[in-house]
Amino acid sequence: MRRSSPGAVRHPQRLTLARRLLAEGALAEDAIANARSFALRQDLSLAAALLALRSVPADRLYPLLARHFGILHVDPRTEAPDPRLIDRADADWCLRRGVLPWRQVGGVTVILAPLPEVFDAEREHLAARFGPVVCALADEGGINAALLAARGATLALLAQHRVPDRYSCRGWSTAAVQQPLALGLVVLGGLVLLWPGGVLAAATIWAVISLVLCMGLKLAAAIAAHRAVPPPPSALPARLPIVSVIVALYREADIAERLIQRLSCLDYPRERLEILLAVEERDHLTRDALARAALPPWMRVIVTPHGKLKTKPRALNHALSTCRGSIVGIFDAEDAPAPDQIRRVVARFAAAGPELACLQGILDYYNPRTNWIARCFTIEYATLFRVILPGIQRMGMAIPLGGTTLYVRREVLEHVGAWDAHNVTEDADLGLRLARSGYRTEMIATVTQEEANCMPLAWVKQRSRWQKGYMMTWIVHMRAPARLWREIGARAFIGFQIMFFCALSQAILAPVLWSYWLLALGLPHPVTQALPGWCVILLVAMFLMTEAINITIGILAIRKTGHRMNPLWVPTMLLYFPLATFSVYKALWEMVRNPFYWDKTSHGHFG
Repeated sequence: MRRSSPGAVRHPQRLTLARRLLAEGALAEDAIANARSFALRQDLSLAAALLALRSVPADRLYPLLARHFGILHVDPRTEAPDPRLIDRADADWCLRRGVLPWRQVGGVTVILAPLPEVFDAEREHLAARFGPVVCALADEGGINAALLAARGATLALLAQHRVPDRYSCRGWSTAAVQQPLALGLVVLGGLVLLWPGGVLAAATIWAVISLVLCMGLKLAAAIAAHRAVPPPPSALPARLPIVSVIVALYREADIAERLIQRLSCLDYPRERLEILLAVEERDHLTRDALARAALPPWMRVIVTPHGKLKTKPRALNHALSTCRGSIVGIFDAEDAPAPDQIRRVVARFAAAGPELACLQGILDYYNPRTNWIARCFTIEYATLFRVILPGIQRMGMAIPLGGTTLYVRREVLEHVGAWDAHNVTEDADLGLRLARSGYRTEMIATVTQEEANCMPLAWVKQRSRWQKGYMMTWIVHMRAPARLWREIGARAFIGFQIMFFCALSQAILAPVLWSYWLLALGLPHPVTQALPGWCVILLVAMFLMTEAINITIGILAIRKTGHRMNPLWVPTMLLYFPLATFSVYKALWEMVRNPFYWDKTSHGHFG
């Protein structure tokens, strides 16, 4: 700790600080002029401009600022704060505001802040809590590290409970799921024994209804997407907002260096961009890899406090409290976003009204030819992000978000409770909660390349997590169906049922429908005797028509990607979709045994 006489803090005259920088050889005249110009444009103090521009290394800048302001400079990593003072202020409040009650000296509470103006903004609140207070300087990373060390358990609990109870699945217990499911299986088993034909008929009817509804929505979305008119190009605002991008990392030591390289390609002023790499406290491999990497000043590591629950949304919730941006973006570890992506997002938000809360980008793959599964996954994503979701948007339905390349207005994200830390498809759930709160989500024409998860077992694990999350999301939002209907409207309500309940039903009951391909091949089926001839013909025609719709939309979607892929791969999707049935039964098993388990997808194998 470097000591000076503490006292009241006032913003210094920029010229005085500029002269000190020059006199101590911290910056050359042209760099000082650049910082002063930036400070004037952004209405900042020169000290804030220096931090934003990263003009001087923090370990050199903070002692200089402390001497200039005549206040203390403290490193809370080595000189720990009094945890009782943190409790009085509230740990989460400190994390959000970027201040830290450090120690009491002679009846005066020393408050650590990265800049005097940060302290000034909170002085009244702090004085009400502590009485006389004075400011001392500490870098933001040190403040966050000290909070984590002192009150990590408290912060971990807060990250798990941001979403209101009625919108969260955190209250579930395995016993609560197992008992009704066991009863249901007993009843179903009895019905199969007593009335096998009736059960098969009922399953067939619902499977056919689900198939028809899903295909109908897919066709309607394709037509709507074809008719959609893209919004006109938007201009960037005169004053660019700060954009915070969070990347949740867990056991990603092998991909850390490539991630930094890819994110470094983003074309956005570095002083208005911060990349937060959220890593679990006990994930030492990833933390060590990031420590070895040459992180640019606009990237920083956010350590998520240890907790029993280890999910991506929990890490996002904790990182959100440390963000400075008014726009929050989400990337995955293997993402390679388009360089102009953030500029497009900022321009669109600036042109739209406040009801536009979220922008979802297009996801694609940079390894579409690795194997057959990679090709099919590429076709599936092209269909979803370039046809179905744009069509759903145009039809006024709620968009289930894609988990990455999504950008949300910070104030809206805070308003809806951020992410449900227990939901393993936090993205789809967030999309529904935004719609329920009256906000709008749009697709935006910017592409992020990802890694296609194309090994069979890994694919099933990833897809089962998504399906389990869709089950969670449907159950949570259907706790009060009448209220959901009122909040999102009839059309969006019906779309929600088709995209979630019917899609899951289709995967679960797919074996029932597979058996009817015997009819298409001219072979006998157990229900043939119970069905009139026209029903058999209708079933066969329906199966053929749904495949024709799938193939047509798949070919149209793949043409939008620019991939040079042979369209003959599209019909092979008929053999790809059954994988979702294997994964959905795994998802059902986990819903009973371990609903909050996050089956981690490993990245970095193909690019």
